[in-house]
Amino acid sequence: MSSARFVLLSLCSVLLLQAALGANPLFHFCSTSENFTANSPYESNLNKLTSFLYTKTPSSGFGLGSIGQYQDQVYGLTLCRGDTSPLDCKACIADAGAEIRRRCPRNKGAIIWYDKCMFKYLDTDFFGQIDNANRFSIYNVNNVSDPEAFNSKVRGLLTGLVEEAYAMPKLYATGEMALEGETKLYGSVQCTRDLSATECKECLEGAIGELPSCCDGKEGGRVVGGSCNFRYEIYPFVNV
Repeated sequence: MSSARFVLLSLCSVLLLQAALGANPLFHFCSTSENFTANSPYESNLNKLTSFLYTKTPSSGFGLGSIGQYQDQVYGLTLCRGDTSPLDCKACIADAGAEIRRRCPRNKGAIIWYDKCMFKYLDTDFFGQIDNANRFSIYNVNNVSDPEAFNSKVRGLLTGLVEEAYAMPKLYATGEMALEGETKLYGSVQCTRDLSATECKECLEGAIGELPSCCDGKEGGRVVGGSCNFRYEIYPFVNV
């Protein structure tokens, strides 16, 4: 989709809250490939695919499809966070499909993430391929008192969740771990379901490998990509 990019974002608590509430996209990338022209067959196919994914995704939380032929063929993928209700999933996909067209109006490929969903499309077949080109991270600005011990627990929780997620049909898992006092560590991992179980595990292990550079000693953080993501916090952030 583009050359490899890793964007590290440090957002204030207000922006993090807005993202958590779904008020704004977390991030997006526009493809650097050629653009399509207005009212072209490619645009028509993209419109049809967007509608198809909007209809298909909410029932299972995942959508995959392709429309068109040759240079006018477009491939698309949508994913809702594993705990998202069908109604919230549908609303998020609608927002994502509309917003990415506003932000990347003529690009033949683009990807956008919200807290509860992701929407991606491209003019080449990317299904079943780990997307390492589109990735970003967000971390909580608060530091923990014992970074070494905390980092070890974060890695331990997430690694355990990977072992659980890649064996599940939804390629998604959440969990928690007790910390000092009444504090708990919460985590989640998820892959897009075009990946095989082995590819999901590989993708998540690669994302977790970014922990030292993205979230060292931070109370919360996430690495989000086009094929998989993880998140951890010291407060619950998913519906159970």
